[in-house]
Amino acid sequence: MWIALLLLGLAVLLLLYARRTRRRNEPPLDKGMIPWLGHALEFGKDAAKFLTRMKQKHGDIFTVRAAGQYITVLLDSNCYDAVLSDVYSLDQTGYAQVLMKRIFSLDLPNHNPESEKKRAEIHFQGRALTQLCNSMQNNLQHLVTPSEMGLKVSEWKKDGLFDFCYSFLFKTGYLTVFGGEKNNSVALAEIYEEFRRFDRLLPKLARTTINKEEKQIASSAREKLWKWLASSRLDRKSEHQSWLGNYVQQLQDEGVDAETQRRAMLLQLWVTQGNAGPTAFWVLGYLLTHPEALRAVREEIQGGKHLREEEGKKNTPVFDSVLSETLRLTAAALITREVKQDKKIRLSNGQEYHLRRGDRLCVFPFISPQMDPQIHQQPEMFQFDRFLNADGTEKKNFFKGEVKVKYPSVPWGTKDNLCPGRHFATSAIKELVFTILTRFDLELCDKNAKLPLVDPSRYGFGILQPAGDLEIRYRIRS
Repeated sequence: MWIALLLLGLAVLLLLYARRTRRRNEPPLDKGMIPWLGHALEFGKDAAKFLTRMKQKHGDIFTVRAAGQYITVLLDSNCYDAVLSDVYSLDQTGYAQVLMKRIFSLDLPNHNPESEKKRAEIHFQGRALTQLCNSMQNNLQHLVTPSEMGLKVSEWKKDGLFDFCYSFLFKTGYLTVFGGEKNNSVALAEIYEEFRRFDRLLPKLARTTINKEEKQIASSAREKLWKWLASSRLDRKSEHQSWLGNYVQQLQDEGVDAETQRRAMLLQLWVTQGNAGPTAFWVLGYLLTHPEALRAVREEIQGGKHLREEEGKKNTPVFDSVLSETLRLTAAALITREVKQDKKIRLSNGQEYHLRRGDRLCVFPFISPQMDPQIHQQPEMFQFDRFLNADGTEKKNFFKGEVKVKYPSVPWGTKDNLCPGRHFATSAIKELVFTILTRFDLELCDKNAKLPLVDPSRYGFGILQPAGDLEIRYRIRS
């Protein structure tokens, strides 16, 4: 009897979803051909390809159905700030809570992300940022010594560029932010390997498409990382003034128990270390496959050697352009909000649309502005000087037609939602690239090799990761 009632209930739900029609002043509605499921499979398989097709079909705003959820996608970058600033109608915590549970097995129902962000900003600017960057630099220099790398000076070694970059920056970030393990390279390597096992499965965890074997791998990696992170934090001296100490204090103030605090450490590990390594891979990958860009960056580094170290690292417009171009091509986060009440939004052309309560709003800067051919000529191509003026200064003004765009790229979020750790992350990436280019001989094993394609499953989760790798060989210079 209960099975019949369940089936009847499902049938009613399917009927209700199937009956949804576009109301006056709502965005174009595209439900797809499959009842309830809609476009879920295509959306999950390759979000960029799917949303680009929808943009070509419907324009800068449209609503699609995916697994019973109606998602309005906004791709007018000049109105991102105005729309996302409404925190009353658009909630950013609900869906974030769902993802935390799916990915990190973490439940923080009373957590205040705005308070967390404000606390973090204190520790990632000014004097605190300088101290953090100095610590990061010291840790990186420790990791690139011949003894730590197990290399003799001038001895060539082969590796994949992705693992080469990711392992260096992950270990550097772990030592800097979480401490511990500095004199235990074996443990540090194990932590990195477990993190990579977990990170590879993160998109499947988020989309609940993970199979039984993969679920066991993810659970095992989580357990080991929770244990290491907890012991690492306990080994540190009392650092209530540190960012991590402040974060733990906030959790305690919110009444979070010790076990949940332990799990929250993995969330913060991924947030702080999940994107820097892949970014460094793309930066070095583009440089190695574009000799003109590599030559320009090397000349800039060489030209800054007469300056004080800090001045030389700050005055790097060519490298900054390379990094901005790399982020334009690889930063692909989905900014998601839950529509808590009916809301009217205005596009930059003045046209108004209504958002329906209970729907979800998504902004995808990767498509607009980053890959918009009306803003960037040949947007799929790497142009190392795209963010440089003719006189070598930073280029800030970009236009779509005759209209100036607010953002030519959105790698760190929008105005009211900027990543508080962006300056630290930029400093770490620059430090690694400069260290590699000055202290190592680095070259492609195959001089004609091309960068691998991106893994389409990573759209929506920050910096893209490659579907393959670049084989390199390197040696420490004498």
